[in-house]
Amino acid sequence: MMTKISTAFLKWALITFIFVMAGISSGFSQEKLSKKQRKKQEKEALASRLFVEGQKFLMLEEYDRAYFYFEKALSYNSDEAAIYFKMAEILTRANQLDKALPLAREAVSLDPFNKYYKLMIVEIYSKQNKPEEAAEVLQSLMANGEENQQYILELASLYLAGQNFDNALVALNQAEDYYGVVEQLTAQKQRIYLSKNDLEGAVKEGEKLIAAQPGNAQYVLALVEILFNNNRHSQAIKVIHESLKTYPDQPELFMALFTLHKEAGAITTANQYLVRAFSHPDLSADIKARTFSELMREMKTEARETLLDELETYILELNANDAVIQAALGDRAQLNSDKETALSHYRQSLSLDPANEEVLQATISLMFELKKDFGEIEILTQTAVDEFPKKSEFWFFDGTSKLAQKKFEESKESLEKSLEINAGKNKQLELMALGQLGDAYHSLDEKSKAFETYDKVLEINPNNEHILNNYAYFLSLEKKDLDRARKMSEKLVKRFPENATYLDTHAWVLFQLEEFEAAKEYMEKALEFEKSPNGVMYEHYGDILYKLGMVNDALSYWKKAEGLQETSKFLTQKIKNKRYYD
Repeated sequence: MMTKISTAFLKWALITFIFVMAGISSGFSQEKLSKKQRKKQEKEALASRLFVEGQKFLMLEEYDRAYFYFEKALSYNSDEAAIYFKMAEILTRANQLDKALPLAREAVSLDPFNKYYKLMIVEIYSKQNKPEEAAEVLQSLMANGEENQQYILELASLYLAGQNFDNALVALNQAEDYYGVVEQLTAQKQRIYLSKNDLEGAVKEGEKLIAAQPGNAQYVLALVEILFNNNRHSQAIKVIHESLKTYPDQPELFMALFTLHKEAGAITTANQYLVRAFSHPDLSADIKARTFSELMREMKTEARETLLDELETYILELNANDAVIQAALGDRAQLNSDKETALSHYRQSLSLDPANEEVLQATISLMFELKKDFGEIEILTQTAVDEFPKKSEFWFFDGTSKLAQKKFEESKESLEKSLEINAGKNKQLELMALGQLGDAYHSLDEKSKAFETYDKVLEINPNNEHILNNYAYFLSLEKKDLDRARKMSEKLVKRFPENATYLDTHAWVLFQLEEFEAAKEYMEKALEFEKSPNGVMYEHYGDILYKLGMVNDALSYWKKAEGLQETSKFLTQKIKNKRYYD
């Protein structure tokens, strides 16, 4: 509330203060004033000085000291309204409303025409949740003059707060007379009419607003929504057509006609309006994308696909450079299992808006699924964790892309961050992140931590394929717990008898157990089912053949492994010396 005091009091305080400071001789005063008058003048002068001090501390927001000086001033001059007002103001700020109210009332009684004193009482009543009392005071203030009509909206709000809807309507109508027909007043009056089940009253208010602001589609839509919600579909359609007669270029109204006709079961007519709306450059891309997505959620039919094709043509023509449009087109391609096209749309969407969480997740997931370059994936995962640092999935993606690029330390940090944020909430994510983290630990030669991590996964899911395979293979490399490694790899080849990777792992576990014939059998199956064997598979087969005394055959497979990926550091030595090295 504005801090105001009476003009008369300011003049009185200033004049009194000047006279005192000027040091007018007591002799002169004694000639003009009686002793009683002199005493009163001295008190008033002292009160004015104390008031000035109080005002100074009030401006400095030192309220306790300010209140002290105002209270002291009151003890010397109890007839000045401004002092009561200031004390009430401080107490109101401190929320000591019961103490503030009598002081504010006293200020009004001493100066009944000061509007700020009355507004203080209104404020106190409002804070006390007494809207009726506040409204009564405000109404009396407004009765004092035309200039106070500016408070009509506050009066209406008080009536609304007190559930006095009839008086609120009167006040809002007065406000409309004062400010003109405006949306906020109309909307509030409509809410009141609807709460009183007076639909006609609400409709008339909407019609009045449309007439005052012709051509504004939002006002038409507001009335249409009221009619639609009250099952007045035909009347709603009529309102739209009336507006289109004068202003035919309103795509938002075409969208409303689409909804109304679709609700009425007139699908052909509804879709005609939808196409008309989508072909308009002024219909927002957000509305187009949202409607397009809603259609995709409907049952797939030939008619739906034909409609979507037509709509897609228009939005590509008019809104191709909009991120939400590209994302919606990506969703459609994804729904139709056209993953490369979906990825293209998603990436275009991200080029326009790189910080869209849903599109980032869809894009990164697709890139992993389509086995895209891990360096490109990492660019997106880095953006994702920068923009959404509390999203555990993005840290998992980031750690996985780094692991694939052999950035083991960075991968470990991202995967640990993913698990920290996830905190066990998403069990599937936890399993995947632990599995990848175990691999990162092993690559960093933190083998005991790797095995502990694998054990955590198997406690949750004893059949986790990734962990069973890697754990068994790494144990075989360490030549430890080989019986356990055998059980794990054996479980996999029984479930997936044609998986070359699992067959290779089982063969190598058997090799370490010196069961060379069995190892040869499984290794041959692995080579049979693998279309493009890597170096380690050829080298392993050569090692098995060597142990079976088939040195020349072993040398042949070692040479096949030469130059391929993932071979051991001993391969060259094996070929040179025609013997196995461990």
